Amino acid sequence: MDIMQKINDALLTPLIVLLFALATVYFLYGVFQFIQNQNSGSSADLEAGKQHMVWGIIGIAIMVSVYGILHFIQNTASGLGK
Repeated sequence: MDIMQKINDALLTPLIVLLFALATVYFLYGVFQFIQNQNSGSSADLEAGKQHMVWGIIGIAIMVSVYGILHFIQNTASGLGK
């Protein structure tokens, strides 16, 4: 189980945090794009902002799910080793 913990700490957790941060930045980019184009009246720009927000939320949800699944697997595997 020690090797699994090392892989998790050195590789998986930083990767999940990075992807979570990227999804958050993408979501915020969509929010700023949506707010900036509120007054222009261009529906294409507003729709693009909405799509960025939706995909950002989907990315955040996926990263939270992956993080939860990894912890579930880790806790299950450590429970089997006892």
